[in-house]
Amino acid sequence: MQTLNQTTNSSKSPKSRTSKDASASLISIAQSDVNEVLHLFETELEGLSEPEAKRRLDKYGLNEIAREKKIAWYVQLLKTVTNPLSLLLIVLAIISLFTGSTTAALIIFIMVLFGGLLRFSQEFKSNKAAEKLREMVSARASVSRKDDIKKPASPAKDATGTTKGKEIEVKLLVAGDIIFLSAGDMIPADVRLIEAKDLFLSQSTLTGESLPAEKHVDLSDRNEKNPLELANLCFMGTAVVSGSGTAVVVETGSHTYLASLAKTVSGHKPRTSFDKGVNGVTMLLLRFMLVMAPLVFLINGIFKKNWVEAFTFALSVAVGLAPEMLPVIVTANLAKGAIAMSDKKVIVKNIDAIQDFGSMNILCTDKTGTLTQDKIVLQRHLDPYGQESTDVLKYAYLNSFYQTGLKNLLDIAVLEHNQELESLEIEKNYQKFDEIPFDFVRRRMSVVIEEIGKQHVLICKGAVEEVLKVCTQLKVHDRVEVMDDAARAKVSDLQKALNSDGLRVIAVAYKVMPTDQDHYAINDESDLILLGNIAFLDPPKDSAAEAIKALKRTGVDVKILTGDNEIITRKICKDVGLPVQNVLLGSDIEALADDQLAEVAATTTIFAKFSPTQKAKVIQVLRKKGLIVGYMGDGINDAAALREADVGISVDTAVDIAKEAADIILLEKNLLILESGVMEGRRTFANIIKYIRMGTSSNFGNMFSVLGASALLPFLPMQPVQILINNLLYDFSQTGIPFDDVDREDLAQPPQWKIDNIQRFMIFIGPISSVFDYATYALMWFVFGATTRDNQALFQTGWFVESLMTQTLIVHVIRTSKIPFFQSRASLPMLMITATVMGVGIYLPFSPLASSLGFIPLPAVYFVWLAFILSCYCLLTQFVKTWFIKKYGYS
Repeated sequence: MQTLNQTTNSSKSPKSRTSKDASASLISIAQSDVNEVLHLFETELEGLSEPEAKRRLDKYGLNEIAREKKIAWYVQLLKTVTNPLSLLLIVLAIISLFTGSTTAALIIFIMVLFGGLLRFSQEFKSNKAAEKLREMVSARASVSRKDDIKKPASPAKDATGTTKGKEIEVKLLVAGDIIFLSAGDMIPADVRLIEAKDLFLSQSTLTGESLPAEKHVDLSDRNEKNPLELANLCFMGTAVVSGSGTAVVVETGSHTYLASLAKTVSGHKPRTSFDKGVNGVTMLLLRFMLVMAPLVFLINGIFKKNWVEAFTFALSVAVGLAPEMLPVIVTANLAKGAIAMSDKKVIVKNIDAIQDFGSMNILCTDKTGTLTQDKIVLQRHLDPYGQESTDVLKYAYLNSFYQTGLKNLLDIAVLEHNQELESLEIEKNYQKFDEIPFDFVRRRMSVVIEEIGKQHVLICKGAVEEVLKVCTQLKVHDRVEVMDDAARAKVSDLQKALNSDGLRVIAVAYKVMPTDQDHYAINDESDLILLGNIAFLDPPKDSAAEAIKALKRTGVDVKILTGDNEIITRKICKDVGLPVQNVLLGSDIEALADDQLAEVAATTTIFAKFSPTQKAKVIQVLRKKGLIVGYMGDGINDAAALREADVGISVDTAVDIAKEAADIILLEKNLLILESGVMEGRRTFANIIKYIRMGTSSNFGNMFSVLGASALLPFLPMQPVQILINNLLYDFSQTGIPFDDVDREDLAQPPQWKIDNIQRFMIFIGPISSVFDYATYALMWFVFGATTRDNQALFQTGWFVESLMTQTLIVHVIRTSKIPFFQSRASLPMLMITATVMGVGIYLPFSPLASSLGFIPLPAVYFVWLAFILSCYCLLTQFVKTWFIKKYGYS
């Protein structure tokens, strides 16, 4: 069993085996002939013996897809509060607790916990994708097992001629088992065909394509690198549409191709743009904190000689630099965005994805059902030279109507034209006399129809090149002509033209037969008269063109990743107005290194004949180039790409694994809905950035003021408790941000996390507040005489009010790139909240709490000076902001 061990399991455990490993193994098996495969798996056409099957089952395990261990709810809750920003705030809270600042510690803990609970409530039911895969496997399979002692008899057959075997549970299948397939069966493992008769499989769950795939023993293209395109392989999770077959099991359980896809949707999702952005802001604040807090501590300790007080004050500075409301503001923005998007038929599973949804500048999507209607339609019925012909439709209809077996999608599309042919009264005037079934060698099928009281007519339809082989004449304008070389060339040119328009072409031919013939066979398919072609299309959606234009206007480029061929995909793109820059085939990417693929992918519109893992690879390399990538899909074949994208988008009709792997689910598979969701995501992102821009610049300016005051003043410029209250009131003023309006210009293009720009904004705008803080110091020192420890309360109260007023009022300047109040006005909730905070700040020195907080009432003339300072501050900030935007941009 050494060979079997190496082939089916290699040296890899189920957890380490990748889809690339699975693909290489399957391609090798497909390229081997039947005897080599049987020898490789140490089996025979009669199958394995029961003892040998049991031995392999004990050694390699059940034919089940391994499930990822479910994460306990408390572990998931803990993960929501263990991001870098929350951890930083928790550390500061713990230090505050041990240094006696219980109030500060409590405030920070509440903020972190509240933000975590909001996030947890949105994400609790996600990450069940691997479990869903188990439900796809059929319960039982028909298998051939030989007896160890007696010579095996030939397998039994049922009344239809289908080979019957022993029925066993699917989970008991092992590599080397011989199984029998028939219409309606789910493929229970990855198998290599030994025999096949008219075998068609639905692979839509893996490839996303609605047309059944032909399967047969012989491999026509030995250079094919996509396992799903190999005609002699069938995969777990697909289903038999029609026909029958015998196959040898080559992979089971966690080694199947389906299981390799399952691994791509289990575990942690790669860090998205949102994660990187928030972490970047956290590290920026941490760097400043590590510089500012020690400086404040040393300066106060050296000049004031009170190291305990200096440490407490430095800790307050550190807390002041950290925007403790950021987790709450971010989550509140995202939650509000989720509610708004639900009104637009967009359901948000992972609220972090809202920001990535708005930032998305590349949308990768499958073709079927997104750009197209996911429905095969008979588009044209033409004579051999391309003229519309009712006779072609009539004969095609008779062929599809009377053929036995399961009707494929092309036949169904033909039969939908029954109203056009109602006058023929087919069932009354025609009856079936005989049939020549389809096979993969001829790639055509025929029925013999007897018109009541008239002659027999053999009607043949199939692949154009195969039908042409048996045609010697053609019918044009009711005239039958000889099929010479010129006519054949003209017919071939028509087929190529139809194919280039994305149409699937089937030829229709006929032959009048003698009425005394009582049996028909393949050799009767000769000297036929070519009647014409029927051409099919999965037509584009009416809304697709408009949606692509809308996405393009908003800076989102659309790329098509499909398992279909490039000709059909190119035609659909043309129909929906999507310019095609380049086309890349799945077979071409294996030779490309990651950096080469990234360069090619950035300038490619169509990715055709792509496998699921290749789709995920394209998403991965595009993200490495710094692009924010969304992926929209609804099949198992899309799960890996959905997981790899910054934002995975699916629809409510998708298979379960796709919905579980997605971050966002559309209630309608419509790109117009997607576009409206993108705009809501941008509003959410814009409001998050507002808070970060306001909070970092304001806090940095305050701490810059504190640093200077620590060296210049004989007392603290503000008590630690006053700093915390100031910071808390300012943060409360930001709670209106989720309800704020966003300028239309800020929604025009995908926004990005630009940490460098946030840092520059903080450095340029923050110190402006310090200029007026120092002006306030001078006011309190020289005008109001607050120069000693005895009257430090007056100084601290004056700076507290001015600091809070400047921070809160400046929100309206910073929230927009325009002139505040005149060109851009905040929403009513925002105006009311900021006005309330300013009112509380003015009231506190006169309130019953004043003395306990270290405040005293301010003289009336102070407020005249305050109005002057605030006016100058707003004007200067507006001037610097305008200069900054011209030089560095606002986003």
